[in-house]
Amino acid sequence: MSANRLSRESSAYLRGAEHQPVDWYSWSTEAFERAKREDKPILLDIGAVWCHWCHVIDQESYDDPDVAKIINEHFVAVKVDRDARPDVDARYQQAVGAITGQGGWPLTAFLTPDGKVFYGGTYFPPQDAYGRPSFKRVLLSAAAYYRDNKDEAAKAGNELHQKLAAASLSATTTGRVDPSLLNIGTESIRRMYDAANGGFGTAPKFPHPSALEFLLRRYGRTRDDTLLEMVIRTLEKMGRGGVHDQVGGGFHRYATDARWIVPHFEKMLYDNAPLLSNYAHAYQATGSQNLRAIAVDIAEFMAGVLYDPARGGFYGSQDADVGLGDDGSYFTWSIEEAKAVLSADEFAVLAEHFHLQGHGEMHTDPRRHVLFVDKDPDVIAAVTGRSADDVLQLIENGKRTLAVARSKRQVPYTDSAIYVNWNGMAISAFLEAFKALGHDRYRDLAIRALDRILEEGYDSDHGCVHVLGSSEPRLLDDQAHLSQALLDAYEVTGQSRYLRTAQEIMALVIRDYWDDAGGFSDVPRSAPGPTLVAPHVPVQDAPTPAPNAVAALVLFRLSRMVNAREYRQVAERTLNRHAPTLAPHGLYASTLLTAVDDLLHEPAHITVVGAPTDPRTAALHRIALATYRPDKVVSLVTDGADGEPIPDAVRAMVTPGDEPKAYVCAGTACALPTTDPTRLAETIQTFGLHVS
Repeated sequence: MSANRLSRESSAYLRGAEHQPVDWYSWSTEAFERAKREDKPILLDIGAVWCHWCHVIDQESYDDPDVAKIINEHFVAVKVDRDARPDVDARYQQAVGAITGQGGWPLTAFLTPDGKVFYGGTYFPPQDAYGRPSFKRVLLSAAAYYRDNKDEAAKAGNELHQKLAAASLSATTTGRVDPSLLNIGTESIRRMYDAANGGFGTAPKFPHPSALEFLLRRYGRTRDDTLLEMVIRTLEKMGRGGVHDQVGGGFHRYATDARWIVPHFEKMLYDNAPLLSNYAHAYQATGSQNLRAIAVDIAEFMAGVLYDPARGGFYGSQDADVGLGDDGSYFTWSIEEAKAVLSADEFAVLAEHFHLQGHGEMHTDPRRHVLFVDKDPDVIAAVTGRSADDVLQLIENGKRTLAVARSKRQVPYTDSAIYVNWNGMAISAFLEAFKALGHDRYRDLAIRALDRILEEGYDSDHGCVHVLGSSEPRLLDDQAHLSQALLDAYEVTGQSRYLRTAQEIMALVIRDYWDDAGGFSDVPRSAPGPTLVAPHVPVQDAPTPAPNAVAALVLFRLSRMVNAREYRQVAERTLNRHAPTLAPHGLYASTLLTAVDDLLHEPAHITVVGAPTDPRTAALHRIALATYRPDKVVSLVTDGADGEPIPDAVRAMVTPGDEPKAYVCAGTACALPTTDPTRLAETIQTFGLHVS
């Protein structure tokens, strides 16, 4: 059979269906026009290249000529890559969830020709199973319902659309941000905390990097040791679990159990990037060498597997499986496989360390083990009679041996798409890792990725695209995370071009994305293509940081860097609109709560002024970056010239031609300037930090 029209798409997920007998369209005006012209309902399939059950339904149903015949006769079929079109996914997840009470991928939705949902679900099996009807039965029923009850289907779709639109408007109430919201949000997160295993909730258990970042910030503000304990226990338990790839580095998407042992094996850029920041910041807060080692482990995985070595930029994901009958076999081990490659001494130690004993953890194949840390080296030393140093060396040697052996297996697919929002997160994370760990390579990888995105995906009239190589969509999430990365790059390099570009983008966001109800829409008002059938102002972390909250943080930071109060006013309006209602949701409002903290407490703004070639300038700047304080802002002014952004209070203290100095201000107060890096570090950690 010849390839269908998806063969022309850039998305790997869509191209994966090019051989199918279904007459697929991508999300396009053409598909909707055909549905209206032929008066057919739309079958919408939303999935992702890393999604196991998406591949299952592809093979079981969409590859089946009999199923394809039903679809082609009764529907206009539209397939969407949720990573490439998160704006489409967000709306239809919400709509199908309102009908069925469930969501996820694959998302299967039945739409009227104008795009409104009248029925939907997720995965449907080829025969009645799992308490679900067969896909053929669902297709024929949906087609018959639309044919025989067209007016009713249209009415149901319209009513659902109106209900969701009304809910979007009523979900928020304009109020005033006040400190009580921080306590409300913190206590909500605390109630979800799993004291035994770390993390939040039970099974399945997802990482919540934004919540951990908020708790670190609150710890820095309040010195409440219980908040730091929640963060550290979570990070340590995750680091010991199978959700952490003990051999190849990085983290899988989530754990199927409460103890972090058995993961869903796909690895997402959007998880690993913020977790890198978490581990780097937790290391700075505690000095824990274990947390530092895991931070390095994440960064090296991202640099080695999720980075384009030729042009720069971070790839989107690594798949879980290598085929439909597979269940994480690349990442798991049988005892026989481990014995075949390890020396007897290495196996004896790793069998204790990683619980390579008895039945494995994979219920689909009990011979296969997920590697997780079961016993620490000192315990193994006591059990085996070896010295602690010998045990540590055997663990390290054995892990290297397993890594070499694993590299010879078929490697799961890596989606090489460069998503700008996730790259923004990754660039920021690598710059944070550079600050915390001191590895110049991490800074260089981040700046190279940022420069590529600016070159290939950005123009000053429209902002940045979502995926390099495409022209649409251009999402709020992309603009916000890219702007945040630009400000991080400005702090690290002192290059004002990054600051200017961030200003350009946020001016565009205020112009094109602002919603009069308060906050920013996820797409610009002039977004081309099929009409998205419901407004969407993204304010909750799901699972990535809420774009409105990131935009608010960027605007607050810009207002301080360039002395522009209008940025702050827009951000404050956003928080006043959404934070009072969302704060009780805690875990899912963590980035919004971080922005509330930023609004209510002026951060330390460190300004280093000095000649760019003077090593004393570099020393002060490096200390300003490396000293941990969650709420700090750093500016490097290399010559004090007019036009360079510099706080008004600092400008009055600067004497042209003076030796390099650092100035620390918070609100309207400034500490005495210093030329001493050690004194600067002490000032950053204490000045203007009021416990609240």
